[in-house]
Amino acid sequence: MIVGVPKESYPGERRVALVPVAIPNLIKAGLEVIIEGGAGEQAGYPDQAYIDKGAKIVPDRAAVFAIADIVLQVLCYGSNDVTGKADLPLYRKGQTLIGFLRPFGSAEVVEDMARAGVTAFSVELMPRTTRAQSMDALSSMATVCGYKAVLLAAETSPRIFPMMTTAAGTITPARVFVIGAGVAGLQAISTARRLGAVASAYDMRPAAKEQVQSLGGRFIELPIEAQNAQDARGYGTAQDETFYARQRELLTKVVAESDIVISAAVIPGKKSPVLITADMVKGMAPGSVIVDLAAERGGNCELTRIAETITIHGVTIIGAINLASSVPYHASQMYARNLMTYLTYMVKEGKLQMSLQDEIIRETLITSGGEVVNARVRDFFKLPASATQR
Repeated sequence: MIVGVPKESYPGERRVALVPVAIPNLIKAGLEVIIEGGAGEQAGYPDQAYIDKGAKIVPDRAAVFAIADIVLQVLCYGSNDVTGKADLPLYRKGQTLIGFLRPFGSAEVVEDMARAGVTAFSVELMPRTTRAQSMDALSSMATVCGYKAVLLAAETSPRIFPMMTTAAGTITPARVFVIGAGVAGLQAISTARRLGAVASAYDMRPAAKEQVQSLGGRFIELPIEAQNAQDARGYGTAQDETFYARQRELLTKVVAESDIVISAAVIPGKKSPVLITADMVKGMAPGSVIVDLAAERGGNCELTRIAETITIHGVTIIGAINLASSVPYHASQMYARNLMTYLTYMVKEGKLQMSLQDEIIRETLITSGGEVVNARVRDFFKLPASATQR
């Protein structure tokens, strides 16, 4: 079987789905690898590096889709809502597609892929289990985003992060408050601490307290309890508006006292909850910074504008998206390792083995045989039962 990697087409995307060091493992598994010329250049991986590891370079995107049995991408059609649809005519019936698909974004998109006859796997839906941990691309990219969010905040803030004792007196450390202590939030805490800031965090999931404290952060406890705070996969669950209203009320004082707020509270498949109101922003000190990592899904801050940086009431609100692409060398390295592990897990004797008895395969498989086969996706869009479910 031939594995193909096209150049990412989303505007500004600098990552690549496979890096040279991953290729020998795929060849060892009985696969051939082809790369579109220049696919890795913006991430720091020239064509020659791929050739040296045993891959072949093909001239263009159409050649990758025409030759490859398995296509690896970072942002596939679905997660790429700008240029992704241009790939649809290139798909071949029976071809396998692996990458970020945003499976809960649009029913039309997943049905388009099903009609094209591709077997599509969405890495966002990787189970959060010990067995699948090394394949969890969503966590890898969230780690990069949490790190970069703090660097953006530090660059934007007029304040110095660490405490400094100088001839001009002592400078107190910056106060960084993280809302949402998932993978991105925990990395934000860790990075803020490394830069010398005082870090605190809030998460409605009680299990997050120990994780925050283990990184040297202070866990903010509010006198409010979420109902079923997390699902079986460890993700936060949506709450009713009464809960969010009370949550905002209790967070107001903490936000006002913070120099930097990193918000990373997301609910899979749903609009991000608004946790920072316009009035809360107004109550922050001039020069404060909010980095809203939930911007792509509507934002945790009421004033966030997707993909924009704005200043209101003297507070800078950064609604950056696709932050992982701004650190393309290591983001690509991490993503490629996740895909390599995932692919070699599925490939036996040079062929894909797709047993739906396997949780990893069953949970990530979106389309197959001309149908949307993923039960969670079908339930989310209220699609009728597929032939395999009848």
